[in-house]
Amino acid sequence: MDYDAAFAEQLDGLRGAGNYRVFAELERRAGSFPRASRWTEDGQVSDVTVWCSNDYLGMGQHPKVLDAMHEALDRCGAGAGGTRNISGTNHQHVVLESELADLHGKEAALIFTSGYVSNWASLSTLAARLPDCVVFSDALNHASMIEGIRHSRAECQRWRHNDCAHLDELLSAVAPGRAKLVAFESVYSMDGDIAPIADILDVCEKHGAFTYIDEVHAVGLYGPRGGGIAEREGLMHRIDVIEGTLGKAFGVMGGYIAASKTVCDFVRSFASGFIFSTALPPAIAAGATASIRHLKESQIERVRHQNRVKIVRDRLNALGIPHLPNPSHIIPIMVGDAHHAKMISDWLMDNHGIYVQPINYPTVPKGTERLRITPSPVHTDADIDRLVEAISEIWSQCRLARQELAA
Repeated sequence: MDYDAAFAEQLDGLRGAGNYRVFAELERRAGSFPRASRWTEDGQVSDVTVWCSNDYLGMGQHPKVLDAMHEALDRCGAGAGGTRNISGTNHQHVVLESELADLHGKEAALIFTSGYVSNWASLSTLAARLPDCVVFSDALNHASMIEGIRHSRAECQRWRHNDCAHLDELLSAVAPGRAKLVAFESVYSMDGDIAPIADILDVCEKHGAFTYIDEVHAVGLYGPRGGGIAEREGLMHRIDVIEGTLGKAFGVMGGYIAASKTVCDFVRSFASGFIFSTALPPAIAAGATASIRHLKESQIERVRHQNRVKIVRDRLNALGIPHLPNPSHIIPIMVGDAHHAKMISDWLMDNHGIYVQPINYPTVPKGTERLRITPSPVHTDADIDRLVEAISEIWSQCRLARQELAA
């Protein structure tokens, strides 16, 4: 069998459908976010402004974060030296977990190498080892959650996205004595909608279900101390497991869960994705700790962030550029065609130095292809002017439909 040919045929299928992913080769500039350098295959370098980063608050460039990482690197060296079990638990890991537990009002926390791994390892372990467990998964849950649930081999029932009545109906049909785990997100990253957390928890408590929330697109951004939507709404104490990331609003790398001491110890003791993974470098943990501590105290970044989001939305509305209305910081500009989305993204980069990655299937359903804009506190008014004017120009060139302004 010609294995390369078999692989190439499927890659050609992606290209033909417009879903082949092309990575933009960037070089971030310390202290200059959202500016970056773009490298091309022919060795050319140009300036770009990044409009699709998950470094939502620019904390990956914050002086406190960089100073903490430099200091830890000089003091501890580069790597952790092993898994957490075998020589890899550094003092910085313990400090970070304490800081995360405090952030979410929980007894303990456990860090992982990424948000994907924290979801996969935690959900697969919990669902597999709870006796006779049935998992109820929101229909739009992230791939990492879906993979974790699949790996657990527990029975899984999908409930319609954010539909509490459907969740109640499904839970009502399960025998009262069975273990029930309900997994959902707070902010959904592609549409930017926010879950009705209080209503979901009411249903879960009615049926004695164990609750697991993914707050990766909310931690740092919402709540008086950056604890996420659940903190903003005063609900953290009602949730069994809060999962988050250190690689988005906190600007560094890693994932985590915050829960009771027993739950964290259980995952620590049984999750293969935790047990057999080399621990995060101490400098990464130190940077994350500095970022969390800063955002617990500072409102400046969150206030400025929301201001930038509102201005971009208002400007797009004024030009009739269609984007999904939602109460979060994520602005999905709807294109509806994979080839168009890629072409618009390339044109913005080549002609205006504006980088917005196209989002295509399978990340989003076919026919809902989009550009996902994520304004940050450090995008200036001039940056916003260039963005919306360039999008309006290419929208006209492509003769794409515009929304009518409300009277």
